[in-house]
Amino acid sequence: MKLDSNNHSVFSLNDHLALVIKYRRKVINTAVSEKAKQMFMDIGEKYNITLLEWSHDQDHVHALFKAHPKNRTF
Repeated sequence: MKLDSNNHSVFSLNDHLALVIKYRRKVINTAVSEKAKQMFMDIGEKYNITLLEWSHDQDHVHALFKAHPKNRTF
């Protein structure tokens, strides 16, 4: 397992995010999923977030990503 580090710590933070459409409406297709994935990656570049996995179904998407501890606000 590869660990990340900064000046004061060593870490490996992986987060799983599930984004669900309101009322579970079936509106996600491949084109919508790819657009959302690209937007996630574009925003993630500014916050040092690396997308590891992305998958979708008709009513939700799953993202597994690696983040830096200073970017965690929750």
